[in-house]
Amino acid sequence: MNAQQLEKMKTGQGFIAALDQSGGSTPKALAEYGVKEDAYSSEDEMFDLVHEMRTRIIKSPAFNSDKIIGAILFEQTMDRKIDGAYTSDFLASEKGIVPFLKVDKGLAEEKNGVQLMKPIDDLDDTLKRANERNVFGTKMRSVIKEANKDGIKQVVEQQFEIGKKIIAAGLVPIIEPEVDIHSADKEEIEELLKQELKTHLDLLRDDESVMLKLTIPTQSGLYQELVDHERVVRVVVLSGGYTRDDANEKLKANAGLIASFSRALSQDLNVEQSESEFNSALQTAVDDIYDASVNKSR
Repeated sequence: MNAQQLEKMKTGQGFIAALDQSGGSTPKALAEYGVKEDAYSSEDEMFDLVHEMRTRIIKSPAFNSDKIIGAILFEQTMDRKIDGAYTSDFLASEKGIVPFLKVDKGLAEEKNGVQLMKPIDDLDDTLKRANERNVFGTKMRSVIKEANKDGIKQVVEQQFEIGKKIIAAGLVPIIEPEVDIHSADKEEIEELLKQELKTHLDLLRDDESVMLKLTIPTQSGLYQELVDHERVVRVVVLSGGYTRDDANEKLKANAGLIASFSRALSQDLNVEQSESEFNSALQTAVDDIYDASVNKSR
């Protein structure tokens, strides 16, 4: 583990950019960027186009370590290069931004009000390659839709079981049990989830630490106990389908939380924009998300 990167994750002022749309969500991400499905005829061409989009974002002068402390990559992005360097190395060496890798393989079918992660059969190999690419940590996502205690318990147990394997490989896992923002039980889910997370955090050894990526809570300040937990490096939040403006306003009401936004970061970017238009739109998004991450209302 890189001690300098760990300190940046613990204390750095800024947010984490999520650039980790995978195979299933890539067509939507490209469509939002203005690249329609008739622009490519194979999966390889699709991933070429999404790498061009991510490269444009990463190389933009607006994408820098003054306000962005980390970036989450999809496996294909980690294995591709920018200006001759692997993307994660380019982020770390050229941009001073800490690289993370999405390691989950998507979601299983809903059961007990939740979607667990599909099996990650190649985890050991993926973690080995992540270490070779100088990746600092990983991210894996589950989804909770109902206030089902058994389902929530299963989600957190699975996340920490895999998280401990990631820790053993020398990386820091981002535990991401997303709560569906449209759930009628959202507030109850979040209370149950907080208690389940705390139970598992309390069982970690002194040499085991994680990060948490959570949906912005309905009750402001709900996750302060998790922010302050000695085994938690940082608590970040996802935009979860909120617009950037809505997500930023909700984030500002939660001390200690910082953003890890995906769609909310890139929502105003378009393939047809000139470089100045693109960089200006990205700069506006970066400035707004940074402000929400570091300036909190009381």
